[in-house]
Parts: sequence; structure tokens; C-alpha cells
Amino acid sequence: MRRLLLQSTAFVRAARQLVKRNPAATATLEATLTALVDDAFQPALKTHKLKGELAGSWACSAGYDLRILFEFVQHEGSEAILLQTVGTHDEVY
Repeated sequence: MRRLLLQSTAFVRAARQLVKRNPAATATLEATLTALVDDAFQPALKTHKLKGELAGSWACSAGYDLRILFEFVQHEGSEAILLQTVGTHDEVY
């Protein structure tokens, strides 16, 4: 099921900082976002629901230590993915 990607301002800011720090992460991030649109639950993404303060959010892996936090939301009558932030494991959790 293809879903629309919506980017929060926090995600845009975090992605810019990530790419500035590590330009090689650009290709990995783009590939992960494409996979997320196609099927958010494909095994390679290791998508999982979060608990605690981040309850209601989901996370997926975008490489060894890179995570994308997101939520499933409704947008104009269809399901979409709201990208919340991106960063290393320690930065996002």
C-alpha cells in the first residue's frame, strides 16, 4: 500500500543537519524513504512501534545507526506517513 509522505519541520531540519554532517547518508535516506512509501513494514526497514514518551510513533531503520521516527496519519481521506525526525539511535530515542 503506497502512502503519501508528509515532512514535519523538525524532520526537515534534522535531515539537513544529518546530510551536512554525513553527505554519504543522503543515498541511504532516500532509499529508505522510497521503501517506506512502498511498504512501511518490509523486513529490511525493521519497523517497530514505540513505547513510553514516544507512544503512538513508529521507527524504522535507515542503516546501521540511523533511525526515522514517524506516525501514521490521515491526510485528505487517505493514510499518510508524517515524518517526525531522523538521526542516530541516541539522537532520536
